[in-house]
Amino acid sequence: MAVNLTTKFTTHVDEVFTTESKKALVTNTDFDWTGAHTIRVHKVNTVPMNDYDRAGTGENNSRYGALADVGNALEDFTLKKDRSFTFVIDKLDKDETGGVLSGASALARQQREVIIPEVDAYTYGVMAAGAGTKPAAIALTAENIYDEIIKATETLDDSEVPDTGRVLTVVPAVYRLMKKNPDIMLDCDISAEQKRRGVIAMIDGMEVVKVPAKRMPKNMGFMVAHPVATVAPTKLDDYKVHQDPPGISGELVEGRIVYDAFVLDNKKMAIYYQENKTA
Repeated sequence: MAVNLTTKFTTHVDEVFTTESKKALVTNTDFDWTGAHTIRVHKVNTVPMNDYDRAGTGENNSRYGALADVGNALEDFTLKKDRSFTFVIDKLDKDETGGVLSGASALARQQREVIIPEVDAYTYGVMAAGAGTKPAAIALTAENIYDEIIKATETLDDSEVPDTGRVLTVVPAVYRLMKKNPDIMLDCDISAEQKRRGVIAMIDGMEVVKVPAKRMPKNMGFMVAHPVATVAPTKLDDYKVHQDPPGISGELVEGRIVYDAFVLDNKKMAIYYQENKTA
């Protein structure tokens, strides 16, 4: 006689591993889109220096040099990403799965596994595309990784980017190369606040952040950036769980997020993006 063995179901859900967003370390929210879909930012020029002419023999007898104009140019930043989702959880499905299917937990899962990765990937892509310095792709190795990082900091130094606040963003494969390089002294004595924000170490005064490769542009090696260069607004972040709306017996979950990222033209030199040349 056959024996029917008991199958037991638990209320535990095998969740997918996810990583918290670290884009706030390399971006800013300095501009306000409240009441507008597009904002305009002024760029004002400077004028060259002259040798003072004490005799006044120059053009129009000017001792100060030729008269130049100071004007302004405009940068338009229009929000392009208006994204949404919706799904239903039937009342009986929720009841007969022991509450595993519930609107609140499903919404939180959607945010962790779908929304945050999408916004991160888009933002890092904008930063890479708008970087002021993008040298040719090279094959990063344990031997050359430190020199390449120092080249990046040197470039930012020559562009007079502020020393404090710079962030080195790497993918796990490049971080492994860094650990193998004897010249790299990673300072892992960081504060609890830095760890909470996603910082894993310090190098040459820069915070080091490790981001999954799937959230970065293809073949990304590393990026040195100051947050002053990139504005990453989220104008709308709206999520709802409706209980028994018309036509549905259960929970209707809806969400909408309006976001974007912009690299300021006058500050693009604060981003150095190095692509890793793979075989």
